[in-house]
Amino acid sequence: MIKEMVSRFSAIRFLTKHWLSRITQDCLSSKARHLHWTWPVLTGLVVFAFQSCIKDPPLNPEADIETFVVDPSQLAAPTSIDQANRKILLYLDQDAYEKGIKPTLTLSTGASVVPASGDSIHFDNGPVQYVVTSQSGENKKPYDVQVINVGNWAFNFEQWEINEADQYEYPVEDDGTILWSSGNPGVAISGIPKNPQAYPTHSTTSGYLSTKGAEMSTLKGTPLTEFVCIRLIAGSLFLGVFNSEVAFVDPLAATEFGEPYVGTPSRFTGYYKYTPGPSFQDQDGKIIAGQQDKCSIYAVLFNGPRRLTGHDILTSDKIVATAILSDGSPQAAFTRFDIPFTPKPGAAVSNNLMLAIVASSSAEGDHYRGAIGSNLVVDSLRVVPKEE
Repeated sequence: MIKEMVSRFSAIRFLTKHWLSRITQDCLSSKARHLHWTWPVLTGLVVFAFQSCIKDPPLNPEADIETFVVDPSQLAAPTSIDQANRKILLYLDQDAYEKGIKPTLTLSTGASVVPASGDSIHFDNGPVQYVVTSQSGENKKPYDVQVINVGNWAFNFEQWEINEADQYEYPVEDDGTILWSSGNPGVAISGIPKNPQAYPTHSTTSGYLSTKGAEMSTLKGTPLTEFVCIRLIAGSLFLGVFNSEVAFVDPLAATEFGEPYVGTPSRFTGYYKYTPGPSFQDQDGKIIAGQQDKCSIYAVLFNGPRRLTGHDILTSDKIVATAILSDGSPQAAFTRFDIPFTPKPGAAVSNNLMLAIVASSSAEGDHYRGAIGSNLVVDSLRVVPKEE
C-alpha cells in the first residue's frame, strides 16, 4: 500500500506541476478562459487518486466464544472455556443438569452462533455443541460442552488425546471428560516443535505395572522463552485448567488449580519414579554446585468456588487441608506414597469445596529453577475419602 500511495502521489505531483505550468502560461498569455476547466479536472484527479487507496475494512475472520455466562446459582464451580481444545467446561449442580440452562455468550466481533446466546440447552439428549461462524463467513469453529462431575477420584492416565493445532497430549477420562491440564498450552506458543514427545508433559508406556502413565520432564528454554529470561521449562500436571490468555503476562496466574469436591478426603495415594537432571540451575541459568533437583507431588483441599493459582496454591487462606509428598528425592523404580490429609488449624469448611492435585518434575519450576533433564512419572493416583 505504501508503494502504491507513493506512486500515486508522484503522479499527482507530476500532473499538478503540469497543470500549474499550463495555468501560468494561460494567465500570462491572457488565456484565463481555460481556468474554468483546468482546476475542476485537477481536483477530480486528486480525489480519484485518494479514493482508490481507501477501501472498506475487511470483515472479522475470528470465530471465538469469549465468555459463557451461566446463572451462578446453578454452578458448583466457575465455568471454563478451553480455547485450545474448543471445549466449554461446566460444573453444574444436579438441578441445573436435569432442567437445563440458558447461557449468555459473548462472541468475536460480528460472529454468530448456533444455538443462539440465551437459548435453553439440555443434556438429556446427548452432547451439546455450539458452532460459531465468523463475521467474514470464512471460519466456523465448533465448541463441545462438557459437564464435569468428578465422582471417582482415581486416575490411571490410560486415555490421552492430542491437541489438533499444537500436537501436545493431555489425559482424559474414559468418557472423554477433561479434568487435567498442564503447562503444555503455554509451551506451545514458545516455538517448541509440534510433536507430542517434544513437550514437557506427555504420556508414557512405562507406567506402573507396564501400563500408561503421565511423564513430566524439565526442558531447556526455547529462544523465545529465553528472550523473556525463562531458561528452563518444568513439566507439570494438575487438576484444573490452563488460562492461555494470561500465560505471557502472568504465567503463575495461568495455572488455575482445582475441581469441585464433595465429602472429606482422608488420604492421597499413588506411584511415582523420579530421576533428577545432572545440574541444578537458578532462574538466571547459573549452576548451583551441590544442589540437587527435587520433584513435587501434592493435593490441596480448599474453599471454592474460585480456583487457586500458581500464586497461592500453597499459601492461600482458602486452604482447608493438604497432603504433600515430603521426599522429592530420586526413586529409580516406582515407589508408592500414601499421605494423609493434614487439616489447616482454624480453617472453616464451606459448601463449595475444591480439590487440586499438582505434580512437577522440578519443585521450584514455577520460579524457573531446577535441573534440565529431570524426569518424573506418576501413575495410579487416588484420593481416598474418609469413611462416614
